[in-house]
Amino acid sequence: MGSPHYGARVSHSASFLLGALLPALLLFFLASDRVSEQLSSIASLANGSPHQQTTHANLSTNGSAAEKEEESFPGLVELLSKVAMDDRTVIITLVNEAWSAEGSLLDLFRGSFHDGEGIAHLLNHTLIVAVDPGAMARCVAVHPHCYFLEVTAAKVSSANRFMSKSFMELVWAKLSLQQCILQLGYNYLYTDVDIVWFRDPFRHISLYADMAISTDFFSGDPDDAVKNAPNTGFYYVKSTNRTVEMLRRWRAARSLPRPGGGGPTNDQGIFNEIKAGLVAGELQIRLVFLDTVFFDGFCRFHGEIDKVCTMHANCCIGLETKVHDLRNVVADWKNYSNLTPPEKTGAQLKWRYPAECHESIKTLLG
Repeated sequence: MGSPHYGARVSHSASFLLGALLPALLLFFLASDRVSEQLSSIASLANGSPHQQTTHANLSTNGSAAEKEEESFPGLVELLSKVAMDDRTVIITLVNEAWSAEGSLLDLFRGSFHDGEGIAHLLNHTLIVAVDPGAMARCVAVHPHCYFLEVTAAKVSSANRFMSKSFMELVWAKLSLQQCILQLGYNYLYTDVDIVWFRDPFRHISLYADMAISTDFFSGDPDDAVKNAPNTGFYYVKSTNRTVEMLRRWRAARSLPRPGGGGPTNDQGIFNEIKAGLVAGELQIRLVFLDTVFFDGFCRFHGEIDKVCTMHANCCIGLETKVHDLRNVVADWKNYSNLTPPEKTGAQLKWRYPAECHESIKTLLG
């Protein structure tokens, strides 16, 4: 039989450790929506009966909505279970026939994962959404996880330019699918297919963010919902009841009347209009803007190869133009990757200037 003094020491040690652990657990669990559940879980942990936690959307309260959305996206549930990471996160991109053609954006996108630093495995967790039969056929030929999302807009298969009618239909169809994914309890990171990946972006996404989004022009403050200009070509959303409601309001804002009938009609412009209300209103969305040093693009071109995670062909008009300048980016990355560590430190290499993309904007503006 053990000494009573030894047993007392164990009891005091256990109490001390538990007292130190509970505040940390409380802070972690309060980051989720389901506060009452998390507090009861802490109590059960104190009584020696811990159980697995989740911060995903409460499907018991969203059950009917999720079932309705699931009916609109047949086969999605089964596919998500195959693609998702252990924490129920999926990477999503969207392609049409033009973007998925051989040698076009999809090949550059997928190739960058293989050329990047230890991120090839992320392709196993990437769902490519095809919006026409040609894109679906091409996707199936090159990628294991493809989903067909039928979009009925005319010319949806062509190289749709930003703000064209067909482009609008694509971006709003994308949001309806994403809302369904959140309702099913999955987080997602959406990436446009004209973005090439070189390092793991999840390292720069805050654990406590409901939504982390790229920006064309970063103010320097990741929490500044006023000055930062969001770019909806790259964003992460955590599955919670609040983010499901955020997506619903985002989609609904498309049809809201505007003074004089003006204002934006694309998803990015409308999100920019409602972002402050999402943060300061009753939803209290934790919105984080991503630093362009790590999530670079042609709009504000940093050129720092040693830091960048992704490069976006934004501020660029025309499919061929995007492909041309992104190929230069990929070639520059390969040259950088072939250097030894001392050479990388001393070389101070930078990306080639995206001349054709910037010229396309000048031409557009006259």
